[in-house]
Amino acid sequence: MAYSGSCFCGAVELQASGEPEAMGYCHCRSCRSWSGGPVNAFSLWKPETVHVTKGAEHIATFTKTPISDRKYCTKCGGHLMTNHPTLGLTDVFAATLPTLAFVPGVHVNYAETVLPMKDGLPKLKDFPKEFGGSGDMMAE
Repeated sequence: MAYSGSCFCGAVELQASGEPEAMGYCHCRSCRSWSGGPVNAFSLWKPETVHVTKGAEHIATFTKTPISDRKYCTKCGGHLMTNHPTLGLTDVFAATLPTLAFVPGVHVNYAETVLPMKDGLPKLKDFPKEFGGSGDMMAE
C-alpha cells in the first residue's frame, strides 16, 4: 500500500509505502507550536519507506533539538514531516497523507496536554522507555 500527500500548495509531494510503525497524538509544546493546534496527529514510518516524489528542492529543515528535523515547503510554509534521527523514524503528519486511515494507538507527552482527551487510549507522561522516556502512564 502506498499513501501520497503534499504540502499546502502542492509544490512538494511525498509518498509513504507499507504501513506505519505507529500512529498517535503528541501533546508536547514543540509539536503544538509547530502544528498550530492543541495536539499533533502523527504517523511514524521507517525512513526508507518515505520518499519525496516531487519538489525536493522546495524542502527546508528546521532543527530545534537533535531529536527532530522538521521539514516544510519553502513556497507555502506547509509542514510535511519530521525526521527523528535518534529514533530511526520519520513522522509524516497524519494530515499530510489524506488517504491514510488514521488509527491512533497512543498519546505521548500527555503531561503537557492543553486538550485532555477521553478516548481510552494509553496516555504516556512523556515517551516510551524504548525511545528514552520514562514510560510512565497517566490517567485520563
